[in-house]
Amino acid sequence: MKKNLFIVVLSILVCTLSCTDDNDASYAEVVVAKPLVISKTEFVNSIAVLPPQAIDESGKMYAYKEYIFVNDKYKGIHVIDNSNPSNPNKIGFIKIAGNVDISIKDDVLYADSLMDLLVFDITDIHNIKQLKRLENVLQDNVVWPAADVFEFDGVDYENEILVGWETVVERRKIAEVNTVDFALENASDGARSTGQGGSLARFKIVSDYLYAVDNHNINIFDISNLDAPEVLDKVYAGFDIETIFNKGEYLFLGSMRGMYIYNIGNPEQPTLVSEFEHGKACDPVVVDDNYAYVTLRGGNTCGATESGLFIIDISNMEQPELKVMYPMDEPYGLGIKDDKLFVCDGASGLKVYDKRNVPDLPQLNHFKDVVTFDVIPLEDHLLMVGDGVLYQYKYLDASIALLSTFQLN
Repeated sequence: MKKNLFIVVLSILVCTLSCTDDNDASYAEVVVAKPLVISKTEFVNSIAVLPPQAIDESGKMYAYKEYIFVNDKYKGIHVIDNSNPSNPNKIGFIKIAGNVDISIKDDVLYADSLMDLLVFDITDIHNIKQLKRLENVLQDNVVWPAADVFEFDGVDYENEILVGWETVVERRKIAEVNTVDFALENASDGARSTGQGGSLARFKIVSDYLYAVDNHNINIFDISNLDAPEVLDKVYAGFDIETIFNKGEYLFLGSMRGMYIYNIGNPEQPTLVSEFEHGKACDPVVVDDNYAYVTLRGGNTCGATESGLFIIDISNMEQPELKVMYPMDEPYGLGIKDDKLFVCDGASGLKVYDKRNVPDLPQLNHFKDVVTFDVIPLEDHLLMVGDGVLYQYKYLDASIALLSTFQLN
């Protein structure tokens, strides 16, 4: 009897303590960043061209000729033959530790591997060859996510290399949470021979130059000699730089704090023209002749409380002006093609708008049953990737229609 009574009392006590923790104002849900590491030995020997592989976590994509290159976050690049968009086919995998971005010109592929820049010859797509490795030229290239807690414990700095972060939401005692703003504070063009990336790209080729943004800088490479890039002086651009987009003689940088416009009239020395600050949120940008379209994603991992599509008048590059903001749920990448604007609104699907009369933005389509990440509007059709699936859509006069889906895993 006493034993049973003890069990009942203990159960009540545990429940009471648990319920108290759940409702205790001293506790809160916080974003915890956990390190993703590999051994230094694995990093040095990480480059390999392999047969097709299942994808683990689909990231950015890049279109070049009849091929699509899909990043497997921090692991490498899946190569897809898209000569028949109705029936794409995986043909290979370029294993690259710490890779998140690529760019291609004249069958030469440039890819990041943490702080290094790799150069590949893809003239024969079935026999890809590594040409060069430039070491320590992208020194701030590991992206620091917005998080409340960074867990550094357990990393063997003598034998391991940090390649990225995984973020999770956990309930923790507020007094034990140290904010990490300090970590964030310090931490298609006209060339036919160049491929096309999405709005989340950090690499951009313009003529004979490759611009690669890291957390703080525009890293500049002269690629007039394609297989032997020349490292030029980098340009400091601020904090939390995330994306890069080119329009004419301007670069548009998306950061967690704003949009920065740089003039590349002198391509070796970009100069700041203006900036549009929006607070703190995740921020890709695309541009047409008169407007910049910026998606801001709120929530714990990005720092802002609201999500939306911002339309900014850039007719005067020196004084960008916000025209309108359309609420969104969790927007990621976006793209423009002629009179259409495509917005990936995360789990809320792909949204298609008519942008002929900005700031009025009527919706043409809403594909609700897809998880979306980024889009590339090609000349003939639209590419979209999200949640391990490659989607392709054909353009219609006043909308778009699904052409094919392709499971990447």
